[in-house]
Amino acid sequence: MTKIMDGKALAAKLRAELKEKVAALKEGGKEIGLAVVLIGDDQASKVYVRNKIKGCEEVGIRSYSFNLPASASQRDAENLVKELVASDNIHGILVQLPLPSHLDEQAILKLIPPAKDVDGFCAQNVGNLAMNRETIVACTPFGVMKLLEEYGVDPRGKNAVVLGRSNIVGKPMAMLLLNADATVTVCHSKTKNLKEVCAGADILVVAIGRAKFVTADMVKEGAVVVDVGMDRDENGKLCGDVDFESVKDKVSMITPVPGGVGPMTITMLLYNTYITAMRG
Repeated sequence: MTKIMDGKALAAKLRAELKEKVAALKEGGKEIGLAVVLIGDDQASKVYVRNKIKGCEEVGIRSYSFNLPASASQRDAENLVKELVASDNIHGILVQLPLPSHLDEQAILKLIPPAKDVDGFCAQNVGNLAMNRETIVACTPFGVMKLLEEYGVDPRGKNAVVLGRSNIVGKPMAMLLLNADATVTVCHSKTKNLKEVCAGADILVVAIGRAKFVTADMVKEGAVVVDVGMDRDENGKLCGDVDFESVKDKVSMITPVPGGVGPMTITMLLYNTYITAMRG
């Protein structure tokens, strides 16, 4: 019987635990602050920001929301981030991506120090992850690891395949699995024999942004499949990168879309904010 890995339930459980920890800090006189910067009018970004602010309210973290118009200059954006870096009330800074095309994204993100980098994207935090040192980890891969832990999946000695090599998911995901003693293969658009490589995976993590790309013939009998995708199918219905209906009866565990990895991402952002506040 296939187990459905319920990210929504795990996220609720972790948020309840986090709420208690945040309340205890507040009783001791410390209020945690997360600054979220939105530049421009991207509708998807606005939804993400609203969800992050709602998550903060749920666990008792104070959110500071800063909106700049799409016409904001590089100097405007950099000055705002510098102000947030200097503030003692703010323990985490998140600049919502993508930014308007005229802005230098890397120059802006580089201003966020590792101690306030709750996204886990800065070079120092990524380097620490690569060297298996304690660090802030990118939220989505962190959430995937929590899901695997919750469902008793130990990566040690397993063949893990990560489909996708983005800096946000694929690469940190591969490093986390490697640090957990899995044998890791990272696949991408240039990978040869992709179907065969995926079919050899004990743990398959899919993050390529192509609706229902992974089908039953690409997965091993009894594998654990984690779908990071968030797409729309031919009918406009929300779906993942995995063809859930064709795959679910072949595997031992699988995450649904929605309700799998998605709820974990913002939860781990809140958790990262708590970690930075504790260190600060």
